[in-house]
Amino acid sequence: MSHTIKEKSKLISRVRRIKGQLEAVERALESEIGCADVLMLVASVRGAVSGLTSELIEDHIRHHVVNPAQEKDPEKAKGAADLIDVVRTYLK
Repeated sequence: MSHTIKEKSKLISRVRRIKGQLEAVERALESEIGCADVLMLVASVRGAVSGLTSELIEDHIRHHVVNPAQEKDPEKAKGAADLIDVVRTYLK
């Protein structure tokens, strides 16, 4: 996965932010803060993980399936672009 190596520092930064968010959830549970506040923290973790997943899937499509920007067949290019849009929408 050479494309992930190119984006390695960006991806690791995202993972570290997620790790920090999870640690905040742990601290909140240990401090016994209100369940609504814990749920908000968990929702933010879920969003961050979904964003990371979406980025990884999009990169996979572009590098291993079809890159819409480089595809000569307009139908394949549109199909790949549509798939990327669906992944982004689904993982929001």
